[in-house]
Amino acid sequence: MANKSILIVDDLHPAFKQEAEALGYVVSDEPLFTREQTLAAIKDYEGLAVRTKFQVDREMIDAAPKLKFIARAGAGMDNVDEAYAQSKGIACINAPEGNADAVAEHAMGMLLSLMNKLRQADQQVRTGIWDREENRGWELKGKTVGIIGYGYMGQSFAQKLQGFGVDVIAYDKYKTGFSDAYAREVSMEEIVKFSDVLSLHLPLTRETRNLVDTEYLFHFRKPIFFLNTSRGEIVNTSAVLNAIANGKILGAGLDVLEVEKFPALAEQNWYAELAKNDKVVLSPHVAGWTFESYRKISEVLAEKLKNLEI
Repeated sequence: MANKSILIVDDLHPAFKQEAEALGYVVSDEPLFTREQTLAAIKDYEGLAVRTKFQVDREMIDAAPKLKFIARAGAGMDNVDEAYAQSKGIACINAPEGNADAVAEHAMGMLLSLMNKLRQADQQVRTGIWDREENRGWELKGKTVGIIGYGYMGQSFAQKLQGFGVDVIAYDKYKTGFSDAYAREVSMEEIVKFSDVLSLHLPLTRETRNLVDTEYLFHFRKPIFFLNTSRGEIVNTSAVLNAIANGKILGAGLDVLEVEKFPALAEQNWYAELAKNDKVVLSPHVAGWTFESYRKISEVLAEKLKNLEI
C-alpha cells in the first residue's frame, strides 16, 4: 500500500487526504491544477480525486495507465466517463450521502421563498413599495409535492417536508417498492395529475437530458411550483419561462442551468428574460455546497476509499 498514490486536483476538505494517508497512500494535493497539468501528471498515480473542474474523459483515463480509482467529491458523475473507466477496471466512487441534507434544505428554502414571494416582496420594500395584496403567498400545508428521483437527494427532501402537512409522492424509473414513511411511490401519470410542487433529484444521463421541455410541462393538470437542484441540462429553460408566462408554473427555483458561469450564461438567448423574472429564484449551483457538506463529502469518500478492493 505504501507505494499507492492519489492526485487531488480540486478543493477537497483535508479529511479525505488525512484518511487516505492513514490508509498508506501518498497524496499529492494540487487543488489549482489545470486539466493540462493533470494530463501531464496523472500517469504516475493510482487514484484521482476531483469535483467538477473538468471532464474525466477517455483522454484523461488513457493518460493514466496506473489508475485504479476515480473519487468524485460530490453526487453527480456526469463529468466522469464511468463506462469507459469501468471497462479499464477503474473503480468510480462518489459521495451523494455527503451533500443530501444540503441539497434538500436548499430546495426547501427555494420553495418557501417562491410560495411566499419573498424575492419580489424584499425588492419592493427596498424601493419604497408597500403592497400587501400583490405579495400574498400560498401555504404549503395541504399541497401535494411530487419528487422525481428517489435517491439520497430525493429521500432527504421528502424527510425535510415532514411537519408541513403535505402529501409527498415520488417517481423513480430505476427503483420500485421504495414507499416509506416520507413518500409514496407513484407512476409518472400520478405525478403530473396530482402535483402542486415538482422537485427534480435526478442524475444527468442520456435519458434525462432535456427531460423537462414544453411537452412534458403541458401534461401537468395543475399549476405547479418547480424546483431543480440536480443538473441544468435536464431542463429546457425556455420551456420553463414559457410555462411561467402561460401560468403552468407559478414559480421556479433553479440552482442549476443548462449553461453555467459567466460570460457564457449571459450570452444565452433566454438569459435576459430569466434574470428579470420575479417568479424565478436563482442560485449558482450551490445547493449541495455548504460548510458542513464540504467536510461530509470528504468523509464519505474516505470511507469508501477504505472499502475499495484494488
